[in-house]
Amino acid sequence: MRGWKFDRLFATTAMVLALSVTAQAQVITETPSAAAVDSKIPMPAPANVPPGAADIAQPATVGSTTPPQDTPATAVAPAPAAAPVDTATPSAAPVPAPATATAPAAAPAIAAADNPVSEKLRDLLPKADRFFSRRNERTAAEDFYKARNYAPLWIENGALSARAKSAAAYLKGVDADGLEPADYPDPDLKSATPDDLAQAELRYTGEILEFARHAQTGRVHFSRVSGDIGFDLQMPEPADILAKVAGVTDLAPVLASYHPQHPQYKALKAKLAEARGQKIEEVEVVRVPEGPSLKPGMNDPRVAVLRKRLNLSGDQSNTAYDATVTEAVKAFQKGAGLTADGLVGPGTLRALNGGPKQERAADVIVANMERWRWMPRDLGSRYVMVNIPDFSLKIVNNNATYWTTRIVVGKPSQPTPITMATMKFITVNPTWNVPPSIIANEYLPAVRQDPEALSRMGLKMEQNRDGTVRIYQPPGDRNALGRIRFNFPNKFLVYQHDTPDKHLFAHDKRAYSHGCMRVQDPLMYGEKLLSLVLPKEGYTQDKLRKMFGNSEINIDFPNHLPVYLTYQSAYVDDAGKLVIREDIYGRDAAILANLKGESRKVADIAVQRAHTGSGVTRDSLQFQVREESAFADWFSSSRNNQRGGARVSGRQDPIGDFFGRLFR
Repeated sequence: MRGWKFDRLFATTAMVLALSVTAQAQVITETPSAAAVDSKIPMPAPANVPPGAADIAQPATVGSTTPPQDTPATAVAPAPAAAPVDTATPSAAPVPAPATATAPAAAPAIAAADNPVSEKLRDLLPKADRFFSRRNERTAAEDFYKARNYAPLWIENGALSARAKSAAAYLKGVDADGLEPADYPDPDLKSATPDDLAQAELRYTGEILEFARHAQTGRVHFSRVSGDIGFDLQMPEPADILAKVAGVTDLAPVLASYHPQHPQYKALKAKLAEARGQKIEEVEVVRVPEGPSLKPGMNDPRVAVLRKRLNLSGDQSNTAYDATVTEAVKAFQKGAGLTADGLVGPGTLRALNGGPKQERAADVIVANMERWRWMPRDLGSRYVMVNIPDFSLKIVNNNATYWTTRIVVGKPSQPTPITMATMKFITVNPTWNVPPSIIANEYLPAVRQDPEALSRMGLKMEQNRDGTVRIYQPPGDRNALGRIRFNFPNKFLVYQHDTPDKHLFAHDKRAYSHGCMRVQDPLMYGEKLLSLVLPKEGYTQDKLRKMFGNSEINIDFPNHLPVYLTYQSAYVDDAGKLVIREDIYGRDAAILANLKGESRKVADIAVQRAHTGSGVTRDSLQFQVREESAFADWFSSSRNNQRGGARVSGRQDPIGDFFGRLFR
């Protein structure tokens, strides 16, 4: 009995083993090889496709019987394990074949001539940091080549592929966009050894990734220029770049899509070509001689030179300052950002004689094109844009200028920052709250010397519940911020506001503040803004004026408005004319020094810089910092206009002198 049971158990075990072997053999015949599966995993779809690249071919998806364009055709060494699939992208996930389906065709493999190069790529990539400027770019390249069985992208049969030739041809012309072609040289194929070819392959991949990053976010990182600049740069994803260049043979549209697509950038690019195409020796320099101001009605030999300088038609030897000359001078002044009074005074004469040479014009254009790379690719159809060197502000609605006005910007020692933010609300009857640091370090010591010092400056002091001291300037006509303030929270803690000092707007150059922007016509500015964000509320200048009083009133924006603080020292106006402004903060010079100097190799690497915005420690003061600067503007001008600087016992107020020195 025991033997019968043993025989039956043995037979059952043998049958199970036989069935197991049969099932395993069936699975092997129905399951695609690791190489086949790996070759079918699609490259991730680009997260941020640059404009103009929507029609770029994408790699083949799982189940497709058509191999990718660059997939080689002969067998190769065993493929590595399948690359991990991003589960966050459902469309990219491989779909397992049903049990009854036949196995998909094996992926075409690498040509025999490329086989040694692929083996070298496999060996080089884990230690290929020297070929890439960024660690994430090297990691992306390693994943990219692994997913394609280390098939070269730029090398084919020991020579440049059609894709590589297309990329090289495009990169030779990137000077048209203000970049340096020498930064992206052709792959070096002087030696045809597998090791040298593999190194050339990786080096060129690194250059392509670097070019896309330079084109999209700048050859010079903004931190290399100043601490008063701040942008959230949107770096292109290396994996997306490689997926795009691998999907096509003609790379010009793909690479061009990484440049800014703004109309302002494209207009500057056209002017750069003009500036470089015109030789200096072909330009006749006409300079009006120095002398007394030229005015309408005068007869002066210099008027004949002025006619020639302005390229007026008719008799250019005419010395009469007539209506024709007057109107031409006004047009020139308007284009140069000067007061269009028709008089050739010292400022207009300097502008007439100080026009940029062609070499300098090209450099200024390049610097401005570089700054456009820091800007968001989509500005929106409605926004506020400040042009600091132009001392101007404009509202754009539906991609067209809706309203514009003059502004006062920061002085060179305390510049208005270059950045972007969103306007969230307007404050009518703003209060100036003195920051705690100024209270502790400056105002309290002054009050100890003279208890009446603050009241003479229109300031009030009170004690908070937590024992701290609050010093503020109540709303009013003489408030440093005027009657209205425009709030767009930013790390530099600057904003736009009204001002009691209206006379400054008559100046051609208006760099007088401590960083904030004073608006010439703030009530009209408020009306125009509110007509866009609150059109049904019927806000007008008169309605805002009726809100003037002793209490702050906030008008919240239901839809926040982008605000761009830009530094366009070169731009193309609505008439298609290139306008160049003075580099008041030296931003052009700093960019050009980085592009041309010894630091150019590391100019795209960010550095730590302290910015000029003051810190805030209380929520109630989050929009108030920098108002010490606004008050300094008011206080200094008040003393200059003999509205401040009260005298004590027949002598100048020592507190006034103290704060005058503090904010000078």
